[in-house]
Amino acid sequence: MAEAAYGQTGIARRWATAAVVVGSGIVAALQVGKTPIATPALRLDMGLDLAAAGWLTGIFPVLGLVGGIPAGALVTATGDRQMLLLGLGAMALGAAIGAVAPGYTVLLATRVLEGFGFLLVTVAGPAILNRVVQLRQRDLVFALWSCSIPAGIALAMLAGPLFSWRILWWCNAGLAAAAMMVGLALIPASPVRTSISWRSLAFDTKRVLTSMRPVLLAVCFAFYSMMFFALFSFLPVLLMQRMGVEHGTAGLLSALASAANIIGNLAAGYLLARGASRSTVLAGASLIMGFVSPGIFLPFLTDTPAFLLCVLFSGIGGTIPATLISSAPLLSFSPALAPVVIGLVMQGSNLGQVVGPIAVGGAVEAYGWVAAAAIVVIAGMAAAIAALHIKFEDSRSR
Repeated sequence: MAEAAYGQTGIARRWATAAVVVGSGIVAALQVGKTPIATPALRLDMGLDLAAAGWLTGIFPVLGLVGGIPAGALVTATGDRQMLLLGLGAMALGAAIGAVAPGYTVLLATRVLEGFGFLLVTVAGPAILNRVVQLRQRDLVFALWSCSIPAGIALAMLAGPLFSWRILWWCNAGLAAAAMMVGLALIPASPVRTSISWRSLAFDTKRVLTSMRPVLLAVCFAFYSMMFFALFSFLPVLLMQRMGVEHGTAGLLSALASAANIIGNLAAGYLLARGASRSTVLAGASLIMGFVSPGIFLPFLTDTPAFLLCVLFSGIGGTIPATLISSAPLLSFSPALAPVVIGLVMQGSNLGQVVGPIAVGGAVEAYGWVAAAAIVVIAGMAAAIAALHIKFEDSRSR
């Protein structure tokens, strides 16, 4: 399929396309990261309380939770390139309108539009990569794609303090529009296909939902996201309490720990490209995340070792999303249904993002940080059990 799309243009065109797709993922992640860093300015400008400000960020995983599979079906029915470009356009439009929003209601509506675009990009991007990248390079390219989310969020955190929030929104609108134009020029269209009926697509989607291996992938991603966001949603607060540092220092340390996740994603691509067992990578990383969490949440270590465990937690954890996303096309019934499986996997990710902070926040309020450690340990063991029940060796390379 990749050969038919490119003809004689070769490796350079494939990598250029992959770069555009990964860049689009970074632009999409900027829309996630810009809101937390702009929250103090938004509260001051619009008089928002923390709950209202939280919805400006929280609307993204909520949309992903309910829309992952429908987005995958939409990509399958209408084409991955078209949906990626539509997603970038929606983010550009949402950010531009948000930059001139007169109040909270309009701004929240634009965040829904941006969230819709983010969802399309995160489902269509892997589908394009699966289509255009040669088989032997897919694990590495999917690892690069998995880096786009933490990289984009980190860039937003670094750039946010340099601008007013409205200027930040305008910059993001321009980047999304630029990515859309570059994608329009460089991403090849999907090969001509027989039209897919919605009835047939609904039947195939039901097959995905009732197939054990794709569901277990989504379960693994849900537990991973639950563990990751259980820590990183509260890490600045935890560091301020444990280490007695100022807010700015806690933010810098949290960004450093989060950046370790990028290294883990790249390490997964390296390991998988050299034949590492996917189940072993997933199960091992999940158990390590779970078992180091008591050293992070409980006060029996000094400050520096506890922070280093945060870095280890993030770095080891980074091997999980890269492995899961690259595995999704392998476990689909056909290449055309890969976006539906990817949508299911992303739905699991968003479930963990929604449940993790809520569960840990409530548990910590009631029982202290020991409850957070218990939740992460249990989630790590559950993720490992799910991973070991996925029969990757029975899947066919596509």
